[in-house]
Amino acid sequence: MSSLSIFDIMAVLLTLSAIFGYINHRYLRLPHTIGLVVIALAASGALVLFDLIIPGFGVADAVTSGLKTIDFYETLMEGMLSALLFAGAVHVDFSELAQRKWAIGLMASIGVLISTFLIGTAMWGVFQFFGLNVPYIWALVFGALISPTDPVAVLGILKTVRIPRLLEAKIAGESLFNDGVGVVIFVIILAIASGASGHGSETVDAAHVATLFFQEAVGGAILGIAAGYLAYYAMRRIDEHNLEVLITLALVFGTYALALQFHLSGPIAVVVSGLFIGNHGARFAMSENTREHVFQFWELADEIMNSVLFLLIGLEVLVIGSAFEYAWLGIIAIVVVLASRWAAVSIPITVLSLRTTFTKGAITMLTWGGLRGGISVALALSLPENEYKAPILAATYAVVVFSIIVQGLTMKPLVDRLGLRQELTAKDEEELKGGH
Repeated sequence: MSSLSIFDIMAVLLTLSAIFGYINHRYLRLPHTIGLVVIALAASGALVLFDLIIPGFGVADAVTSGLKTIDFYETLMEGMLSALLFAGAVHVDFSELAQRKWAIGLMASIGVLISTFLIGTAMWGVFQFFGLNVPYIWALVFGALISPTDPVAVLGILKTVRIPRLLEAKIAGESLFNDGVGVVIFVIILAIASGASGHGSETVDAAHVATLFFQEAVGGAILGIAAGYLAYYAMRRIDEHNLEVLITLALVFGTYALALQFHLSGPIAVVVSGLFIGNHGARFAMSENTREHVFQFWELADEIMNSVLFLLIGLEVLVIGSAFEYAWLGIIAIVVVLASRWAAVSIPITVLSLRTTFTKGAITMLTWGGLRGGISVALALSLPENEYKAPILAATYAVVVFSIIVQGLTMKPLVDRLGLRQELTAKDEEELKGGH
């Protein structure tokens, strides 16, 4: 197959997103992103089955070759993620995040570390029990890439359910920040693993780890504040909605590009700048007309990129291919990840509950609502080619698909079962009636 241009790739992905979205809306009526994953998985399975029945056509191989021209890691982590994170952050109420800052901060930092080591240790035991010679440090690599909840998946599901505002703030806030922390932890552990395997030459010691974490996380936050204020300064001095939308676009991609260039956390930088513009900027730098256009633009951009991303997640099963000889491992990984998520949520919440009150069912909701998505798949696909990649990739994909489809579809019944709908405030009810 001849190489596809970026235009060809985008044309195919947008067309398939529209077709699959129509099929889902017309017939399946699942939440949009979940429906795209389900239909894309079904289409991938149909292609494989078609090739098995009529092997001469090689349809699945042709589609797989086309998908391999798309670098999923680069497309998401160095392209779409910046816009998706900004689109999510700009709609989050900062005052509500501030009310649960300690819970969000602990879960997005200590919680991710706890989860990384619990999952890594448990999966290392599983690998050894079944005779898979995966070193402990590579089991930790899996723990690091699967621990962060995916903000794109989480925020998408939160649009379909109504839960108490402070609980929603905890879930949304954690997902926005823990992916940035999680990626930093992943980079550090992968560097150690690569060095231990002879694939890397750089020495990684405790001082280097601390410096890298501080540089990435704190440096990213400082960059986000500085870039957000610069955009705010410019927007406050004009009242032209088209230009102000353009300024937010420049803010997103410029900030992320600078972060990558200076080895700072792009996700953290973009989230911080998005929170700044979506709250302080919207209140003091935008007219009502500009505010409406900016928020509508990012809502539409979010929907389009979400559609393409979840379509790709469903289609990537064709690229993963041979790794699915370890599909059975994925079933065990699902249980391990959920159990570790429960522990990583319970510990910070239990400690903080000594001095503050949390919503009834918070631990259950945070555990089940901690969806994994494209970020975990992208990190797994970015691993160097070695004998450990296939089982890690299979386990990752199984957890992500289960998370999006099963956990995503059961969020509403869980909310009802926990009686959380009865805890909506008068303000929530008013917004719900208004369609917000």
